[in-house]
Amino acid sequence: MRMRALVVVESVFGNTRRIADEVARGLADGLGETGQVRVADVSEAGQPVDRVDLLVVGGPTHAFAMTRMSTRRSAAEQSGAQPAEIGLREWLATTAKAQAGARAAAFDTRMDRPRLPGSAAAGAARRLRRLGYDLVARPETFRVIGTQGPLRDGELDRARAWGFDVARAATSASTV
Repeated sequence: MRMRALVVVESVFGNTRRIADEVARGLADGLGETGQVRVADVSEAGQPVDRVDLLVVGGPTHAFAMTRMSTRRSAAEQSGAQPAEIGLREWLATTAKAQAGARAAAFDTRMDRPRLPGSAAAGAARRLRRLGYDLVARPETFRVIGTQGPLRDGELDRARAWGFDVARAATSASTV
């Protein structure tokens, strides 16, 4: 049986996208020839996701949680770009209930500061669980240095390894 995985990512400065690409590589390695992995920007992911066996979502942590329009505006001002109209929070709010047996995992990026509270991944995981997804991994955080990055050394390798572990957990149908 071919497992279809979708990584939906929201990224403002590009760091979360880089993590998502490595997570996808790890998923592909973990699923092997029986897997199909696709990465989609949250603004292009669309609906429905009913043809996906494993949904992995990721986004930056802004103001201790998933982004909001106000935090995206602030980040866009820093980067000189236009703010995205839709973020992970809004996309999850429009996502249909999961089909039986659908699995999921969530990750985020946030600044590498000691004891910095909040996690976009934790909020996304709660929403995924409410939608009926079986979580196969605990929410994972990848660290950036400063607001705009770069990623902390070793985070891309860690993201690929996490993706591999998520794929293995999804294929063994274990849930968290």
